[in-house]
Amino acid sequence: MYTCGIDIGSVSTEVVILENSNGKDNAKIYSYVISPTGANSKIAAEKALEKACSQSGLDRSSLDAIVATGYGRINIPFADKNITEISCHARGAISAFAGTRTVIDIGGQDSKVIKLEDGNPIDFLMNDKCAAGTGRFLEVMARALEIDLESFTDIFLSTDGHVDISSTCTVFAESEIVSLIGQGVDKNKIIRGLIYSIVSKITSMVERIGLEEPVCMTGGVAKNLGVVRALEEKLNVKINIPEEPQITGALGAAYLALNL
Repeated sequence: MYTCGIDIGSVSTEVVILENSNGKDNAKIYSYVISPTGANSKIAAEKALEKACSQSGLDRSSLDAIVATGYGRINIPFADKNITEISCHARGAISAFAGTRTVIDIGGQDSKVIKLEDGNPIDFLMNDKCAAGTGRFLEVMARALEIDLESFTDIFLSTDGHVDISSTCTVFAESEIVSLIGQGVDKNKIIRGLIYSIVSKITSMVERIGLEEPVCMTGGVAKNLGVVRALEEKLNVKINIPEEPQITGALGAAYLALNL
């Protein structure tokens, strides 16, 4: 049995194909794809699915069920069902780390915190009205600093001290960064300050929903170990990271497709 999960985000689209040969607990990732969403979520999903099928040597008719999730899920007519990203990220996190109680997901344009009980989501908070606390925030700041975003982790881990960033709005924070650069402030300390700024936003969400361990972090920003380490420091917990955190929603959708 082959099932497919498609997570259509505002920045990227992820597709996961699961192979299930002997019960749901034995399902394994057969192939996955991460690609830009662009201006048309339906076209992005079509192309990503085609690529995932090509990688696995399957065609679409071989897929027993397809579940779509993410902000563009309702625009995917070939999906058998669409399910909220809350449920899909919860299921994906559980597949990676059984017993997870809190999921922190930081994507390109939104962030969310999900509380789980017995593997099921019982509460959540989402920040989807402002880019602060998301991957987009880091991208804008990297451009303002003229430093590759990939360098942020090493800079965070190797720099002592940081500059407090007072602005929580991405637009105002960018202006603040430009001003700090003009004053000759160390860019490395600014970067640490930016990471702590994101972490402060996420920590506030976690505290509002109530922290329960074990904690799993998903989404593209989970690849930035600077953000992960800062979160662990502020929350005083160990954070588990899936092998490929960006596909967690699509992975959860593929697992939920096993129930169709």
